[in-house]
Amino acid sequence: MLNDEEQPLRGGNVNDVVRIGDTVRRPAGSWTPAVHALLKHLYEAGFRAAPRPLGIDDQGREVLTYAPGTVMWPGRLALLDPQPQLARVAHLIRDFHDAVQDFVPPPEQHQEMWARTLLDGDSR
Repeated sequence: MLNDEEQPLRGGNVNDVVRIGDTVRRPAGSWTPAVHALLKHLYEAGFRAAPRPLGIDDQGREVLTYAPGTVMWPGRLALLDPQPQLARVAHLIRDFHDAVQDFVPPPEQHQEMWARTLLDGDSR
């Protein structure tokens, strides 16, 4: 793959996601600044299992570092077998919770209902 060639990525729940070199580009929205703040916080807390935000490109897409791996999705749950794989995922989730525990979303950023629910348990 050439460094500037767009390679479509499949397997998630967002359309129009492409890889360019060591970056991923996907549509940005009103939630993007809050998501970038969270990803930056995770990186600064030492959590390396999430991509780092790199900004917005000239087409208005968010730019993230490429994180190699397979997207966990229905139909791929066998990826959690054998038990050591499941234990690895459990440790990863624990590390995520440790890293995010003191994250405070930027108050000036628009936040989707799911993001508020995820981060602070708000069920409004």
